[in-house]
Amino acid sequence: MELILLGIYAAIVWFIFIKMKWLPWNTVSQVIVVIIPIVALTVLILALNIFAPSSADVRVIKYVVNIVPQVKGRVTEVPVQPNRPVKKGDVLFKIDPTPYQLQVNALEAQLANAIGTSKELEEQLGGAAAQVAQAKSAIDQAMARVREVSAKAELARLRVAQNRELVATGAGNKFDLDQAEANLKEVEGQLDGARSGEAQARAAQVQATAAQRQVVQRLGAKANGEYAQVAQVRAQLESAKWDLSQTTVTAPANGYAINLQLRPGSMTAAFPALPVLTFVEDEFVIVALYNQNELHQVAPGNDAEVALKTYPGRIIKAKVDSVIWAQGQGQSAPGNLLPMTGAMPQHPNRFPVKLVVEPRDKELFLAAGAMGHAAIYTDHAKAIHILRMVILRIGAITDFLIPKLH
Repeated sequence: MELILLGIYAAIVWFIFIKMKWLPWNTVSQVIVVIIPIVALTVLILALNIFAPSSADVRVIKYVVNIVPQVKGRVTEVPVQPNRPVKKGDVLFKIDPTPYQLQVNALEAQLANAIGTSKELEEQLGGAAAQVAQAKSAIDQAMARVREVSAKAELARLRVAQNRELVATGAGNKFDLDQAEANLKEVEGQLDGARSGEAQARAAQVQATAAQRQVVQRLGAKANGEYAQVAQVRAQLESAKWDLSQTTVTAPANGYAINLQLRPGSMTAAFPALPVLTFVEDEFVIVALYNQNELHQVAPGNDAEVALKTYPGRIIKAKVDSVIWAQGQGQSAPGNLLPMTGAMPQHPNRFPVKLVVEPRDKELFLAAGAMGHAAIYTDHAKAIHILRMVILRIGAITDFLIPKLH
């Protein structure tokens, strides 16, 4: 771009001084002609780097997921092909589900048995509660019988006392006294029987209560409206079903599988340090690295353009998402040593800028690790943005050239 501007300037100088000779071509004019483009280009380049900064270090970063199965087993099927696009939910590989299906079947049988046992215990609990109620009723009847016979006994004792007084004074009959004493003994026997019945009823209540408590203990506490044993088996069954579902591993997102060495017959284990394949998502982030003094005019929402070497001649429209105001050189690791300041970092004085591709180019496939150039157009000095656009497009066109001889 600078050469084009110099060419246009040289043509104007030739036309004015040589062709038309409107101004004299002497030493003073020659010095002025030379100084003007130097000063103008310097000012223009400095302004461009402030209000339309560019970066020659642009990178396409994609999310990489290391696929690790949740269960162990023998691989039975690998339908996915390496480096071929797959959709979210497509099957990557399958693990032999036989042992997990057997575990599910066993727990389903245990759950049915636990439910049947809980219903039987509920019936036993109902019977025990009925026995407790029956024992309480028997106690009430026995207590009523004791009160009734006690009243009769009191009356019999009163009659015996009265007859003894009458016999002692000679006004009574000895036969009546004997009869009253006999009646008293009979009533006292009935009272002892009633008290014995009450004690038996109370003992029956204790037994019925103990039986009820035993059934309640066997049923256990409730969890989520179910008895503990049933809830425990149901939770184990749900866990077994989840393990069974994990025997089919699906794609976590749209993308493609790379480094696919997995084959049917291989054994897998749920060990995070041993992924069975690497999955690269289609979702991507474009990051451009800028010197720190180039970013004081950059703000989120600024327009941006990207030219990647994988697409020579094409300009990708984007916007500034954010400036990542942090880098490793700004972190001091804890320790007993003083921070190192002598060694230069690999990329000094640079901050990454996250760019978001606009909808026009959102569906464009961008390879992970693709590199290129980018330009950000701030909200200031928009008149000179066209120069940066031209420079970026010329650079994109030159990407078609492959200068190598082998």
